[in-house]
Amino acid sequence: MTFKDSNKARLNRGAAAPYIEFPPLSDIPFIVHGFSTRLGGVSTGIFSSMNLGADSSPYKDNPDNIKENYIRIAESIGVEADSLVISDQVHKTNIRLVDEKDRGKGFMISKDYKEIDGLITNTPNITLVTKYADCVPLYFVDPKNKAIGLSHSGWKGTVGRIGQKTVDEMGKAFGSKATDIIALIGPSICMDCYEVGEDVASQFENAFSIKGDNISILTKNHRGRYQLNLWEANKRVLLEAGLFEENIHISGVCTSCNSELLFSHRKSKGLRGSLAAFLAIKD
Repeated sequence: MTFKDSNKARLNRGAAAPYIEFPPLSDIPFIVHGFSTRLGGVSTGIFSSMNLGADSSPYKDNPDNIKENYIRIAESIGVEADSLVISDQVHKTNIRLVDEKDRGKGFMISKDYKEIDGLITNTPNITLVTKYADCVPLYFVDPKNKAIGLSHSGWKGTVGRIGQKTVDEMGKAFGSKATDIIALIGPSICMDCYEVGEDVASQFENAFSIKGDNISILTKNHRGRYQLNLWEANKRVLLEAGLFEENIHISGVCTSCNSELLFSHRKSKGLRGSLAAFLAIKD
């Protein structure tokens, strides 16, 4: 296991279901947050053990195992299991405002929404949940208006600037200003582990106006393919959205490098479970 604690990410090893917390968010007194690991659950096989929702065809996890896993990780992080509101991720950039009427959707009761990769709220004791296995979790906190957002940004969401759209929606819903928002780019695949082809690379070249001398987002490798830096790309999106650079934190945790601790779609060749990000406002 290569995970090392840092001033941006710390593994809570003492919890019954271990989870990662982020010091830049821990310093904000009115929120509770966390990011699950693959430890501390009841799932077996390729889903071992804290699987929070992915099926890997032709393998399917037992729904009762997934439910028990959510109960365990919620207790460890310190939120109520029936407060969870879970996204409906399809690699798009749709953001949903949730409140008390959405409590439990996707966990206790069925979702009445589709194609939602981002969630925002200013309602206390509602826990936003998005799921991962290499894609980028984006946490947003507006300390001034006590509002939060949580968005799933894979390569498609990054090209589509879901980070900026989350900031825009928080502005519309809560009066949030980009200059007040604190953001964290959570555990996800790093540039060294994320190779893409010309089809994906060309979209980033167009979306970010990458010049030949700019290698911070995209670098051609010796195989004629490209290494893609989703962390830097999302940081660029947030800077362009108006966030201050000092308010954008990168966890520096790679899901592929830490595949004994975290599920990685790339490392496991798709045979894996699902991690989840959690973010809530305390009452």
